[in-house]
Amino acid sequence: MATHHDNKHSHSEHTGHENPSHKTNDSNQGGAEHNKQGHHNELEGHEHPIHSSHDHSGHDHHGHGGGHPGHHELMVGDFKKRFWISLVLSIPITYLSPMIRMLLEYEVNFTGNTLLLFLLSTIVFLYGGKPFLIGAWDELKAKAPGMMLLISLAIVTAYVYSSLTAFFIEGSDFFFELATLIVIMLVGHWLEMKSLMGASKALEELIKLMPKEAHKIDASGNIVEVSVEELQPEDHILVKSGEKIPLDGEIFEGESTVDESMLTGESVPVEKAPGMEAIGGAVNEEGVLKIKVNKTGNDTYLSQVIKLVSDAEKTKSKAQGFADIAAKWLFYVAVVSGILTIAYWTTTGDFEFALERMVTVLIIACPHALGLATPLVTSRSTSIAAKKGLLIRNRTPFESAWKLDRVVFDKTGTLTEGNFGVTDIHPSNDVTEEDLMKLAYSVETQSDHPIARGIVKEGKELELELYEVTDYRNLTGKGLTAKVNGTEIAVISPGAMQANNISFDVKTYEKLAQQGKTVVFVLKDNDLQGMIALADIIRESSYKVIEELNNRGIETVMMTGDNNRVANYVGEKLGMSKVIAEVLPHEKSDNVKRLKEGGRKVAMIGDGINDAPALAEADLGIAIGAGTDVAIETADVVLVNSNPVDILNIFKLSKASYKKMVQNLAWAAGYNIIAIPLAAGVLYFAGILITPAIGAVLMSLSTIIVAINAQLLKID
Repeated sequence: MATHHDNKHSHSEHTGHENPSHKTNDSNQGGAEHNKQGHHNELEGHEHPIHSSHDHSGHDHHGHGGGHPGHHELMVGDFKKRFWISLVLSIPITYLSPMIRMLLEYEVNFTGNTLLLFLLSTIVFLYGGKPFLIGAWDELKAKAPGMMLLISLAIVTAYVYSSLTAFFIEGSDFFFELATLIVIMLVGHWLEMKSLMGASKALEELIKLMPKEAHKIDASGNIVEVSVEELQPEDHILVKSGEKIPLDGEIFEGESTVDESMLTGESVPVEKAPGMEAIGGAVNEEGVLKIKVNKTGNDTYLSQVIKLVSDAEKTKSKAQGFADIAAKWLFYVAVVSGILTIAYWTTTGDFEFALERMVTVLIIACPHALGLATPLVTSRSTSIAAKKGLLIRNRTPFESAWKLDRVVFDKTGTLTEGNFGVTDIHPSNDVTEEDLMKLAYSVETQSDHPIARGIVKEGKELELELYEVTDYRNLTGKGLTAKVNGTEIAVISPGAMQANNISFDVKTYEKLAQQGKTVVFVLKDNDLQGMIALADIIRESSYKVIEELNNRGIETVMMTGDNNRVANYVGEKLGMSKVIAEVLPHEKSDNVKRLKEGGRKVAMIGDGINDAPALAEADLGIAIGAGTDVAIETADVVLVNSNPVDILNIFKLSKASYKKMVQNLAWAAGYNIIAIPLAAGVLYFAGILITPAIGAVLMSLSTIIVAINAQLLKID
């Protein structure tokens, strides 16, 4: 992927306010910083899709799904409809079931009752069981047995055997077990999908960023409206003020500032001039630019990001959730036990008895409670997460979050606020800090530059007096000037100070510059009044989260495109385990891959489009709620309140949820240790044999225990 940053402009430029501490590595900065303004400040009311760990109605069921708008909402409605219809049909099935009649000691003697029982059960099997049957086929094709295959094994066995006993052979039918198993599994999946609705739309959000049309400059110099697909390398295009740049290229005429925040995360607009690169998808803020296209189609920066996200999501989608892993082993146990059972009892010469024993084993191996073991925990943990400021979008990575041993943080907008703030005020002799700030505050109110906003914010917080400003002028490449109370006040860069041969305290300046701070100088009629240093402010909550993670033995890594000085200063202040600086956007996912080597479990937390590939690549992707849509859509968990300290709740809730799932699955499947051997007939000659009625009682008991246990889930 081509380098797409402005090689001549640091993010610290302030309409000419230059930060020498950034000079050496300016070309690396563009990809590091993230815009956190104006994107999802309110997550409430915004549909954030989520994906379940199970297959639903035959669609891809692991990780991030297909990204069809409304897809999961329709699926939730489909499961709900299938559940209610199956539940209604289960009432007469239960009434007609020979097992229930025997337990409650009543008779049903009307003509065709068996046929009616068969027809009703067939409808439940085909209509209610369809999502599981399709899902089982998908799991077979993927050679990844899971929940769907286990459920299908039980319901197919119950239906086929019960149909045979209804019309052709002697034996106990399992129509009641068939109907109740389908109803319980449907309600379990309905509950789970309802609390975790949706699929990743990261790729859709990325594609939306690209404009569809462009202003092409033909050979005669005329402007022709064309679709972006028609453009070829070497074509010339015109980009007007306020428009998105259609494709990657080189500027050959015009000057402007370009907002690349949606792409690179760089929060400060970058000044562009002829000879510099332009990225497709960035917004041209001011002047008119003429650009020579040099990349189209899959070669563009945004297309490369899309490919990185897509590849990482495909890899992650192969992961199985805890419930699927448990179901996979139960499936193997059921098949092996069933084969051994029929093989043994066939040797006795009674094939019908052998068949009944095998069928009982296969049905009991899929307990009703298994369908509720994880959905009830999922529903409960999702509710707790919402109260704690977490939006869980992808269960499988979240379930394993407690295993993480490395957490990678983006810097700007994640560990820091993403906004400049005043850090140091150094007035000259006979000038007070307040007087210095009043002058800078008054002049900077005329500018909307990020550094100006930082000084204005400080002035407001200090409740300083605001002087009347006249004759405001922007000095390109130097700073700005204005008249305050009839006196000329200038706020200029170190470069402008040197160019005008104005002396200043170099030692103090160098110390501030070494810390990665941006320094501006305030002059009054060319007389130095002092210097003001600004930097991206570290969030107070960042100190707490880094300390807590370090105390837990979890390695904390900061990864940023900022230069080494700035990165190391922030890293040292926070106590980070490791700092990776000067990282280009496409290198972030490569770094995450390296950090995962050796079986290490890595989480990535960020907020920009340039973080999206790394978020998808990480074992757990965490997005800041105030970040870009693409980061949010790519992440597995979103921090709704944009507070890094909420990461700690991810660890706590993941661990607590995992424990509850283990407990529930143990309750749901634990009785199999006793029930399967008894169903197979190991104690038959001692007069002990499990019947469908006894199995039903055991299943009901485990279901109740699972439901109560799930509600006991909580974290501090």
